[in-house]
Amino acid sequence: MKYYDPRMHTAEHILNAVMDYMFACGRSISSHIEKKKSKCDYNLKRTLTRPEIKAVADTVNSIIRSGIDVREEFITMEEAIKEFFRNELPGHIKGNVRIIKIGNFDTCPCIGGHVSNTAEIGEFIITSIDHENDRLRLRFRLK
Repeated sequence: MKYYDPRMHTAEHILNAVMDYMFACGRSISSHIEKKKSKCDYNLKRTLTRPEIKAVADTVNSIIRSGIDVREEFITMEEAIKEFFRNELPGHIKGNVRIIKIGNFDTCPCIGGHVSNTAEIGEFIITSIDHENDRLRLRFRLK
């Protein structure tokens, strides 16, 4: 299992689901997750407005405050290909695939550490965004 700060890493999962839900941009194409601050990049053809930035943060915080259980399960490679990878698994995955589920809100393969309940995360704060070449970078921290 790869080490990521469990609070920050679980917040990233929630952020990814919110961004995809609100802007149909998929999960982050690149991320850097650290204990003090983190960033995620998304394929998005435009920047976000101030009201949209606030809506993203408010939605992420609403999910965090909901106190949703976070659990792991393992599925076969065949199931993972069908549900998540479409055609093939990344080369480094061997055996069963670990899936992280945040209630019914988000489900995805992951090797990092997570909290057991979203209420453990704290407040999610977007610190800045920038947009260049159809890539939106969103930086955030937890309080």
